Amino acid sequence: EVHLVESGGGLVQPGGSLRLSCVASGLSFEKYVFTWFRQAPGKERQAVSGITGGGPVTYYADSVRGRFTISSDDAKNTVYLQMNALEPEDTGVYYCGASLERSHSADDYHDWGQGIQVTVSS
Repeated sequence: EVHLVESGGGLVQPGGSLRLSCVASGLSFEKYVFTWFRQAPGKERQAVSGITGGGPVTYYADSVRGRFTISSDDAKNTVYLQMNALEPEDTGVYYCGASLERSHSADDYHDWGQGIQVTVSS
């Protein structure tokens, strides 16, 4: 059974930084794509950034490119999302998703973490 556990969220002022972590278990890490999704109140879950396990292929939404950096530690089965220059628009629940498909659509992800709140506010 696949388990994804997120950590690192919280409250931060605009311009601040946070690092999210997603620890994966119950899967072959190098075969999966891991994507961070953000869901704001009343909105759909949207892909923010993704990475292939065991490989350097990455994806960034236009809204976060240049501010967020995704990385992985294959030895620890962990994916990180370093978020810098945070804006109020980055507020939402962040979910780590795992899929065998190279997709940015939440419909193609069936394994999810519990979600973690990120709030950017002064």
